[in-house]
Amino acid sequence: MVKLTDDYLNDPTPFKKAGVTVPHFDQNKLIEHTKEAPVWVHFGGGNLFRCFHSVIAQELINKGEMDSGIIVADTYDDEVINNVYKPYENRFLSVVMKKDGFDKELVASVADSIYANSKNKPGLKALKEIFSNPSLQFATFSITEKGYSLTDMNGNLTEGADHDIKNDPDTAVTNMGVIANLLLARYKAGAFPIAMVSTDNFSQNGKRLEEAVLLIANGWVKNGLVDQAFVEYLSDPTQVSFPWSMIDRITPNPSEEVSKELVADGIEDAAIIHTDKHTNIAPFGNTEETHYLVIEDSFPNGRPKLEDAGVLMTDRETVNDADQMKVTACLNPLHTSLAIFGCLLDFHAISDEATDTDLLKMIKNLGYGEDLPVVKDPGIINPKEFIDTLIEKRLPNKNIPDTPQRIATDTSQKVGIRYGVTLQHYVDDPQLDPAQLEFIPMIIAGWCRYLMAVDDKGNSFIPSPDPLYEQLHDYVKDIRLGDADVDVHAKLQPILSNKSIFGNDLYEIGLGDKVEDYFKQMITKPGAVRETIHRTVTEKGKY
Repeated sequence: MVKLTDDYLNDPTPFKKAGVTVPHFDQNKLIEHTKEAPVWVHFGGGNLFRCFHSVIAQELINKGEMDSGIIVADTYDDEVINNVYKPYENRFLSVVMKKDGFDKELVASVADSIYANSKNKPGLKALKEIFSNPSLQFATFSITEKGYSLTDMNGNLTEGADHDIKNDPDTAVTNMGVIANLLLARYKAGAFPIAMVSTDNFSQNGKRLEEAVLLIANGWVKNGLVDQAFVEYLSDPTQVSFPWSMIDRITPNPSEEVSKELVADGIEDAAIIHTDKHTNIAPFGNTEETHYLVIEDSFPNGRPKLEDAGVLMTDRETVNDADQMKVTACLNPLHTSLAIFGCLLDFHAISDEATDTDLLKMIKNLGYGEDLPVVKDPGIINPKEFIDTLIEKRLPNKNIPDTPQRIATDTSQKVGIRYGVTLQHYVDDPQLDPAQLEFIPMIIAGWCRYLMAVDDKGNSFIPSPDPLYEQLHDYVKDIRLGDADVDVHAKLQPILSNKSIFGNDLYEIGLGDKVEDYFKQMITKPGAVRETIHRTVTEKGKY
């Protein structure tokens, strides 16, 4: 059996016997170079980072184009650092899951891992020292959409955000407060330039990061905690940039089946860890073969040659077009629709849903029929071919152990992006009418049906974690299947009219009543969700 901490450089044979590709560099030398001159910090050391960002860095280090590794920072879950990074010397196994087997690579591009927030002063101090180093060129982020949130669904500051703008920056409790504090340390050290690169999976992610950091910083100015010059530093893209990006690589939670395969291959370190904060992580990460990363090329302190590791570097407009294509039209809306209905129909694998006749027709009609007509071709990726690859190759891949339950996480934070952006295109285009849509309103109705936490058989299920779930569930929790007297409008109106969720009041754009009608169909009896989907794809579908 081979361990991840074994000497891959001087004794690579056990790794090769286990089918594992090893790094070409000395990790110890990499660590020393990183201590002297850090270049790249990444926030959020979860599965996507381990299977994507870290592999990009490894390729550049293997090629001799970087001699500094990534410093991973986690502000949320100490167990990720203490139980998954430190015991394995910050190494892990990247497992690319192809239709015909696995590609395994030992990744050693992480030079250090730090748990840092106001409750862990040594970690925060270490990160502030790194951010004070002029050599640091950029930070990347994969902390999920909720990591940027400073307001609730009514637009009011959260308790954490309110605390952060009124108190000493070193006591910040939100992710954005911690990030703003690190930038404050960099400003005080010499106002060195840096790029802050959100690679989280939502539209205009760089803008969201910039606005959140500035909200905290302006609050500090207002409360006399920092000088206005700090805000001016953050607002100058020649000093601090917030590039936009589009990222795409389906990376499910570590799979028990993959873990068993790795052990059978002779790899000892393959146990999956479930932390107290509900992070599912392991010494390995499993991911798909297809991937894209498009980044706006705005790095005021320079950058490695990321394009030599397959990153598409371009301008903001092209990034936005690629991101809009993927996040709001050609992938994420399809994925989220499968997540919603997968939970209701008791599926436990996205790959099984992708071969279900009704659900396959649903995502085809959504993608090709309703999303594609409003997509702007980014030029670097063909939108139709992107959907073709998704439907024909990516989603049906049974080696990707992805579940609708994972994808359904934080759906309230996603629906406005997955569907609201496309709805806005229909509202803005005088040649289009959102009231003519069928599949988007059916899916939104399906989400409202999901909020009941009752599946299509009439059995209760546990919904995936979502910051607004309890609040939204209250509106529909008393509805019973077969209740013909329920006032659906009274139940759904607070949800469907909420512009902070969808970007529009759905009644004002002619869709609220249609969503209500689909919802009524789905609550008539057990099995009504399946019947509604089948009837809609049969009677309304073109694909």
